[in-house]
Amino acid sequence: MKVVIIYKSESEHARAVEDYMRDFQRQTGHELETLDPDSKDGATTCETYDIVEYPTLLATSDDGHMQNMWSGLPLPTISEVSYYV
Repeated sequence: MKVVIIYKSESEHARAVEDYMRDFQRQTGHELETLDPDSKDGATTCETYDIVEYPTLLATSDDGHMQNMWSGLPLPTISEVSYYV
């Protein structure tokens, strides 16, 4: 499974997301993948999973099936997300 955070780095929520990613890596030893919704891959992912709110954490299985999704602030707890990495 993998978890990706979809957010815009030039936005009001960027600081909260970057702090969350740093804390997540520190507590779990795993880095979260990031995706910009304005990039080609990001736009495709947002369309595929019907993502319209940022930041969004998307947990998928290895074959791309959505396992869980958290949208907006506040971000989920690290223990909720760590199950999927």
